[in-house]
Amino acid sequence: MAGALDGIKVLDLSRVLAGPWCTQILADFGADVLKIEAPGAGDDTRSWGPPYLTGDDDMPGEKGESAYYLSCNRNKRSVAVNLADQRGADLIRRLAAEADILVENFKLGGLAKYGLDYAGLKAINPRLVYTSITGFGQTGPYASRAGYDFVAQAMGGLMSITGEADGSPMKVGVAITDLSTGMYAATSTLMALRHAERTGEGQHVDVSLLDTQISMLANQALTYLVGGQSPGRLGNAHPTVVPYRLFRTANGEIVIAVGNNGQFRQLVKVLGVPELADDPRYATNGDRVHNRAGLEAQIEDLTSAWASGELTATLLAAGVPAGPVNEVGQILTDEFAEARGTVHHFTRADGASVPSVAYPGKLSATPATFRRIPPRVGEHSRAALAEWLGLADEELDALAAAGVIADRADLLAAQKQGETA
Repeated sequence: MAGALDGIKVLDLSRVLAGPWCTQILADFGADVLKIEAPGAGDDTRSWGPPYLTGDDDMPGEKGESAYYLSCNRNKRSVAVNLADQRGADLIRRLAAEADILVENFKLGGLAKYGLDYAGLKAINPRLVYTSITGFGQTGPYASRAGYDFVAQAMGGLMSITGEADGSPMKVGVAITDLSTGMYAATSTLMALRHAERTGEGQHVDVSLLDTQISMLANQALTYLVGGQSPGRLGNAHPTVVPYRLFRTANGEIVIAVGNNGQFRQLVKVLGVPELADDPRYATNGDRVHNRAGLEAQIEDLTSAWASGELTATLLAAGVPAGPVNEVGQILTDEFAEARGTVHHFTRADGASVPSVAYPGKLSATPATFRRIPPRVGEHSRAALAEWLGLADEELDALAAAGVIADRADLLAAQKQGETA
């Protein structure tokens, strides 16, 4: 089955998370993604562990592939190129001439010194979609700053609305701004690609962590823009919907999320206090928001007498949204994950299982496919350069000997030769 992006060539000069997340999405739908890495250590996240998945082909000093790296680099090929060498920059320029998309997350101006900025590559490939992911954008007062997810969560207002009301500001438990930026970058890139296919005109796509995080404030941003007051932290409560939070039970806690008056009526019926549905203090959501404290205390007094599983099942049967607070391992082994194919397992050449969390969208005609295990540094240097640029073995040998490229097969062969010498 052909993928939606079969035939699209992507040059991936990004590392860590936002950029690789973007290019993994493109790769999942069939794009040929060449991950350009520095010879040696490669992507920073390769060392971000433990845990690490070790393999039979580990070389001295290698710890294996980190879980972090494995999370965002499937379906790609790794080409190790030394950009600091002019011949390496020339190789990237030649690859860019063949590419449909280039994704990079260097600091502002970081690629210009190699002649690999948008202006330089547009001159040789006018149809190129060139996506730049930075902390603060290509323009504006903070453009020169380095960008990190944690900083963007803090500056972008997310931490000010996350955490308990009387506690410290809190970041989200995953790099949510990086991930959101990667998704916005993928969407923006595909829109630019559609334009390029229609007109032959590429463009520069400028996506930043801080722009993304501000956008992701959604209703909380509009709370300020409409009401003129910054929202604060409410722990697990919702700022404008009540009851919609974590409630204590006899043996733990569950989430109850009441989104309308009908669900509220069913909730209080299950809890044995149907009269609350007609109490003028709680008749509408607006009333419940204004009288939040008293209502939530009453509800928690009642939920505390129930076992978590029994209450969740009873509420769901009554049409009230509710659910358990799962640990990561619990949801990844839940029957939902099994039924939906949430976890994919690659089988490596040495027989090891390499897990991956699948792309969540289910497309009926062009679904995501999982074809390649996240690559080792330089695993495909020779093959990809030969395929994209038609380089002969002699030229590849010369580039490898000069340290311009590194191919993992060469390194493994040298290691094996050293072991037998």
